[in-house]
Amino acid sequence: MPILQKPIPLLLTSSKAAQYWALTKPRVTQLAVFCAVIGMFLATDTLPSWKIVVWGCLGIWLLAAAAFAMNCLIERKVDARMRRTAWRASASGEISTLAICIFSLALGLSGMIILYQLVNPLTAWMTFATFVGYAVIYTIFLKPHTPQNIVIGGLSGAMPPALGWAAVTGDVPAQAWILVLIIFVWTPPHFWTLALYRFEDYQKSGLPMLPVTHGQKLTLQHIFLYSILLVATTIIPFAMKTNGWIYLMSALILGGSFLWHTYKLMLNYSDKYARKTFRFSIVYLALLFMSLLIDHWVL
Repeated sequence: MPILQKPIPLLLTSSKAAQYWALTKPRVTQLAVFCAVIGMFLATDTLPSWKIVVWGCLGIWLLAAAAFAMNCLIERKVDARMRRTAWRASASGEISTLAICIFSLALGLSGMIILYQLVNPLTAWMTFATFVGYAVIYTIFLKPHTPQNIVIGGLSGAMPPALGWAAVTGDVPAQAWILVLIIFVWTPPHFWTLALYRFEDYQKSGLPMLPVTHGQKLTLQHIFLYSILLVATTIIPFAMKTNGWIYLMSALILGGSFLWHTYKLMLNYSDKYARKTFRFSIVYLALLFMSLLIDHWVL
């Protein structure tokens, strides 16, 4: 009579390539490249060179991916304490510190060479400064030490439109910096909403996020106030006459929806609605920048 053996459970494992890919935070990187592309197409009244678009996007992606990988390396111990990030290969130790460092440097160096040689030096150095701002200034000095980390450090994450603009024109005029300002003001309500429904994670991490240091009520008030400021900021392109009525109507409709989400969240908080507001904030930014592009090319 055959002996029945207990089946061995199959363990779900990821390939090394997938683990390295995850270190680049691909969804965030894709949003950054998307905003850079918008900057490229807003920088000119004619279609930009496809070579500049392709090489510019690749170079910006590589340096952004390098910054995120370095961020994962520096924050590996913090990530290990958070349920949201404990699965990362950097936090679990499945990929060594040296390997991540080499990976990040290889990505960053490749991005710099591409941007410097195939786009222009200004874009290369601006993107490198963005790398330093995020991977070093924000990750090492701001994030662990002040609840205003995401406000001050948000400038690095807001730079992609200016990088795209610089790639096409070799210059960064006021119009490009307005796009940076929009993302800069958008970042705190976007990220603090995440921090609210991930409160326990951030409490365990030891990071001084605003909900942890100052509580839910004050954070919700800040989110709503920043949302008002965001709507006001998005009107600037119309006021400067760089964009027209299509953009203005889109900005007001989208801004009104964003305000409604943050107002409802402030009045009656729930993790479920905070998650919904966080997701809407991503859709909001994507649609807002799409409306900039449509308005620019339609008119």
